Amino acid sequence: METNQAAEHLQTIRTLMERAALYRRALAPVMLLVGSLGVLAAAIGLLAHLKSDMAFLELWLGTSFVAMAGAFVLIRRQALKDAEPFWTPPTRRVVEAIAPPLSFGAAVTLLFLGPAGGHSEAPHVLAPVWMALYGCALHAAGFFIPRGIKWLGWLFILCGSGVLLLGFGADIPVFGREPEAGHLAMGAAFGLLHLAYGIYLYFTERKNVA
Repeated sequence: METNQAAEHLQTIRTLMERAALYRRALAPVMLLVGSLGVLAAAIGLLAHLKSDMAFLELWLGTSFVAMAGAFVLIRRQALKDAEPFWTPPTRRVVEAIAPPLSFGAAVTLLFLGPAGGHSEAPHVLAPVWMALYGCALHAAGFFIPRGIKWLGWLFILCGSGVLLLGFGADIPVFGREPEAGHLAMGAAFGLLHLAYGIYLYFTERKNVA
């Protein structure tokens, strides 16, 4: 049994190394898509004056579902283009790595959707928690996916920590407890950070191809 597991691990590592370019090509459009949706959602939240807890949750949960669906389509299309199976051992390893922090994030979100919610704290709690846990998920995935995912994860963790400290420990109107602060923070992190990383991947990939 141990010999079989060791062989599987070696095959997974070999496959990950061989598919490094594929992961990178798929990541660029995914990051650009998610970043664009993050900026759009923040703009909608600010322009439509969505200040209530439920409006914040509906907007950003809806955006996350659209982003996940779009990412799935892009990755699936890339796999089909390169004649690669979608659900492979490396893919399973990545999913297993990101599942714990994302599961905890879902549990915290459900807390605000249930009877305990509705006390005007969702944007100020969920925004930094989502950032930090998403950063942890990216950092964990970075052990299997190359090209800076770990560093992007650290940026999300630092952003989440900063927003949490500024929101609860500082009296700064732009970053503090104002209703719009949650949309600004989410747009800056999930929008601009994804866009910046996607643009970086896009141009470096084109340079490598050339």
